[in-house]
Amino acid sequence: MRAPRVLGLVVTAGLGVTACSGEVPLRTTGPTTDGVGLTVPVTEPPPPEPMAEPPSPTTVPPAPAGHDAAVGELPDGEATVVEDVVDGDTIVVAGGIRVRLIGVDTPETKDPRKAVQCFGVEASAHTMSLLGSRTPVRLVYDVERFDRFGRTLAYVYREGDGLFVNAALVAEGYAQVAAFPPNVAHAEELIRLARSAREDGRGLWSACEEGPAEEPPAQSGSATANPPAEPSRAGPCDASYPDVCIPPAPPDLDCGNIDQRRFRVLPPDPHRFDGSDDDGLGCEG
Repeated sequence: MRAPRVLGLVVTAGLGVTACSGEVPLRTTGPTTDGVGLTVPVTEPPPPEPMAEPPSPTTVPPAPAGHDAAVGELPDGEATVVEDVVDGDTIVVAGGIRVRLIGVDTPETKDPRKAVQCFGVEASAHTMSLLGSRTPVRLVYDVERFDRFGRTLAYVYREGDGLFVNAALVAEGYAQVAAFPPNVAHAEELIRLARSAREDGRGLWSACEEGPAEEPPAQSGSATANPPAEPSRAGPCDASYPDVCIPPAPPDLDCGNIDQRRFRVLPPDPHRFDGSDDDGLGCEG
């Protein structure tokens, strides 16, 4: 009786089983019997290749911070939604409340006594693009809550991304600064942004050949704080009159002693050029 053949295997003493075709040797375990008297090692297939580790999620770097109009954490205030935009610096929020943005002044478009001012239409359109209907916003108040017309005075922040709208209008050249004490919490910041916008010729600072209007808006208080180009001056000039050179007191001067008319007046106004109307303009007569 012929011995059974073992196909495809070469038995080598003490070395296990090797595939004839030159494939990778099979790993062996303990010996067993093939049922016909031949003792051969029991083999098992090679272990599967380890699965590759899934790639770790890509870390997206934070977006770079923009100008001061962007804030990380919203300040405390009153949450509401925008219903309408009246013009560049006035909006209407839920309940029909008319809100005048503190510290900024965009060119006039709605005053029936005046023609539409340079860059006024563009400023209104830009405010509409920032504060569309039903945009959630947060109103932050200063010392005074209302102006003399009954409008709410507020700094406006967009809830979705924290945009400080008052600052954005100034930084992008759509508004001048109009700081009226005692509502001056952000006056220095706004003045700095306006100066940068003017130096870079953004928005109204380059679009209007004669420059933006200097007439202050109707808010409480008595001072504007637009950063005009420095006028030529000789000798000491009082800082209360930034657009003209008027010497400090003493002596006390009145409008009959000077040639300038309708110039901006800031506190403390030592010569009392602003008079009793407290509108931020000196020697209007």
